[in-house]
Amino acid sequence: MMDVNASIVKYLEEQARLIRIDILDMIYKAKSGHPGGSLSAADIVTTLYFNELRVDPANPKWPDRDRFVLSKGHACPVMYAALAERGFLPKEVLSTLRQLGSILQGHPDMKKVPGVEMSTGTLGQGLSVGVGMALGGKLDKKEFRVYVLLGDGETQEGQVWEAAMSASKYKLDNLTAIVDYNRLQVDGFVDDVMPLEPLVLKWEAFGWHVLEIDGHNIAEILKALSEAKNVKHKPTCIIAHTIKGKGVSFMENKPEWHGKAPNEEQYKQALIELGVH
Repeated sequence: MMDVNASIVKYLEEQARLIRIDILDMIYKAKSGHPGGSLSAADIVTTLYFNELRVDPANPKWPDRDRFVLSKGHACPVMYAALAERGFLPKEVLSTLRQLGSILQGHPDMKKVPGVEMSTGTLGQGLSVGVGMALGGKLDKKEFRVYVLLGDGETQEGQVWEAAMSASKYKLDNLTAIVDYNRLQVDGFVDDVMPLEPLVLKWEAFGWHVLEIDGHNIAEILKALSEAKNVKHKPTCIIAHTIKGKGVSFMENKPEWHGKAPNEEQYKQALIELGVH
């Protein structure tokens, strides 16, 4: 088991806090967006962009870069925030979310936003894209890794499991899928809409190495990503248990915060809870 540097954890926790503030700022100004699933994924996405991914903001198309696919594209505010904080975008652009003519649409556009690897939003497709990227890397004898972030409700889509079979068949040990398991989707609780359990056993049955973690524990995220890199001849799925709306008390575990913006009073309260005074 790897040792986790406490200073790195502290640094990433602070970056995640800043990204959560960016998410709230963007969605409040846009009066539209998806705060719940963006906030639940903030610790995962922060750890990827600020510690794990080999990327170059000055050269977004660097051929040997690691690839990240946000399959649950409606949670793009978390990715936009990470891209801006990482230097791919000027931070001022964040305030244009969902505005007419903005590059920051309600779902990510790979042709307009530097650092976006795939235009996503039609749920269920991202893992297939990741499989293609990872297989291409193998065929070209490249060393880059591919990471795909899925929503838990999204794994109700059949295409996810077709992609999972393919990844196992081709022994894509350069591919890591991460399930943001916050137990909520647009229509309510996942268990009520279409239960997923036993989720670990499902992924294992499809030939994946599976890890379960607390998706808000930076040390656990770091350890899981490290373990995934050392697994040979099979892909890894990290099932990250999270809280929808994490960091904002009145949004946490509330289905109604899947896709709506806070009003001014709620926005101010959320910022206070995130340490902005």
